[in-house]
Amino acid sequence: MRALITVALVGALAGCGAFKVGPDYAGAPAARSLSQAEAARGTATPTAGAPARPTAAADDGWQARLPHGGASADLAAWWSQFDDPTLDALLAAAQRESGSLAQAAARIEQARAAAIAAGAGGLPTLDLNLANSRGTINIGTSVLLATQNRATLQAGWEIDLFGRIAREREASLARLDARTAEWHDARVSVAAETAAQYLQYRYCEALVAIAQADAASRAETARVTDRAAAAGFQAPAAAALTRASAAEAAGRLTGQRAECDLTVKALVALTGLAEPDVRARLAAAQGRLPTPRAFEVKAVPAGLLAQRPDLAAAERSLAAASADIGSAEGDRYPRLSLVGSVGPLRIDSGQLGATLSTWSIGPSLTLPIFDGGRRLATVESARAAYVAAEADYRTRARQAVREVEEALVRLQSAADREGDARTAAAGYRSAVEAAQIRWKGGLGSLLELEESRRYALAADSTLAGVQRDRVAAWVSLYRALGGGWMNTNEDSRK
Repeated sequence: MRALITVALVGALAGCGAFKVGPDYAGAPAARSLSQAEAARGTATPTAGAPARPTAAADDGWQARLPHGGASADLAAWWSQFDDPTLDALLAAAQRESGSLAQAAARIEQARAAAIAAGAGGLPTLDLNLANSRGTINIGTSVLLATQNRATLQAGWEIDLFGRIAREREASLARLDARTAEWHDARVSVAAETAAQYLQYRYCEALVAIAQADAASRAETARVTDRAAAAGFQAPAAAALTRASAAEAAGRLTGQRAECDLTVKALVALTGLAEPDVRARLAAAQGRLPTPRAFEVKAVPAGLLAQRPDLAAAERSLAAASADIGSAEGDRYPRLSLVGSVGPLRIDSGQLGATLSTWSIGPSLTLPIFDGGRRLATVESARAAYVAAEADYRTRARQAVREVEEALVRLQSAADREGDARTAAAGYRSAVEAAQIRWKGGLGSLLELEESRRYALAADSTLAGVQRDRVAAWVSLYRALGGGWMNTNEDSRK
């Protein structure tokens, strides 16, 4: 009867959940921006001794001008805006072969296993113990040498009186969410890095084409000047100048081709494809700078904070740190467990054989009395970890807004500069053509022609750079807005 009463009492305590120690996590404001009125009212008041809920400083709208001039599009379909099959193929290969993605997926599995282990902490346990021993036993005045065979089922169930086990489970689930968000962040980073390298290669191709045209023009000028100098119509110094100019252009072309080769090596490392395969894919769309169809970005800080995976990971880490405080606090309180065992015992001495059945059941209470301050130090350490996680979240939130603002500024700046750069490049090319005509007709000087070429080369390079900057700003904006990962249906556990 006493055993049944004990079981009933312990079960009632477990059902009540009794107490919960540690702070109640109010949550980081990752899904919205606080207006001045909301900020004045303050945030939810946590339980006594709980860390304060962090607030992210963010305005209701962007300060930089948003790109415009097209239709809205889903961030999840960002790369389809480029309409570039080569880029799509390289992105897919990079996603398959990325070492950072594989590491992130492994961390998800580790966090999932830890969550399962934490969830099992509040469940009853059952163990089977088998033992065989030989020794002496005393029966009255007789001492017998006997063999003992024992099989025992041992059960245990810790009653989570103060919520320590629940807080451990809460922390482990939050860390699983954080690792999943980090996997999405790794996907975004790999895509952005691959697109940036692909864009750099196309920009390098454009510079090679400019350098080739310039080198061919200078080489032709040198050939004509050499023939004229040999016939006595040009001074030897003029021929030397044109040869030096041609050699300079050839050297520039060689260096630019080397830069393109280095970019190919980077793409090979990112995608895991063989270099001949990468070169064949790149050659299929040679000279084509990927250009997205412009569309309006309507995201504001509230939307940004809701979809960036790195911010989601930081917020979940903050939640885990809050739960760790509760777990550490719970470790300072008594632990109540229900333990029991049942099993047969066989004794065989040759002269005497007997089989006995034993069982036991009852509560076990552990009271922490003195530990030299270890448990309190663990609580303080957990609180310090929460403060660090809160500071990390705040920093990431401010950095997220900054990255989007900077990407918008660069995008608008490139758009504004491109028209001027086109006008300048066209004008300088016309000046070179006019200078060549005057020089061939004997009305212009060679120095004038060379100076016109330098200006034209710089203007063409500037135009290519502005076009590259504009696409690079789109890639940066993709990265800053989190890649639209919450709009996808992909399961990171596949």
